[in-house]
Amino acid sequence: MSAKVPRNFRLLEELEKGEKGQGSDACSLGLDDGNDIMMTNWNGTILGPPHVRNLALPALPLQNLLLLTFLPFCLLLTTIYTQSVHENRIYSVKLHCDEQYPDVPPTVQFLSRINLPCVSQEDGKVDPTKLQCLGNWKREYTMETVLLELRRFMASGNNKKLPQPPEGSTF
Repeated sequence: MSAKVPRNFRLLEELEKGEKGQGSDACSLGLDDGNDIMMTNWNGTILGPPHVRNLALPALPLQNLLLLTFLPFCLLLTTIYTQSVHENRIYSVKLHCDEQYPDVPPTVQFLSRINLPCVSQEDGKVDPTKLQCLGNWKREYTMETVLLELRRFMASGNNKKLPQPPEGSTF
């Protein structure tokens, strides 16, 4: 059985990781107010995910060595990058860690207007029952876990095709 890291130590770890840029390149995280000694309110940024589509190659006759020579080049061409509705967008969110964090998840609210099934169109709040990492929260999850899960949610299924509000609009 391992010892539980106290809330403030855990938040200090997350703050240090965010300030030193040691996290994912797809998101960033920092305190809303540097004087907030309880480290309750945070700002997060999510870079919209690119849209990647893979195309299938037709079967190649193995006896044709000339074609096999060009196969690596052909495979390279099978990944086509097309712009998604989220690509090149920057989304801002607020995170609130109450005194029970990390035993309970933070509350998350988009400041940037976004159309996703897990986000209220009234105020930008993320419904924890509709985002797996919030609904099935584990103590080892971090705020970065939440930001990356939101990014994956943007890129999944029909979410990557949902019409979005004009870039720069806010809740």
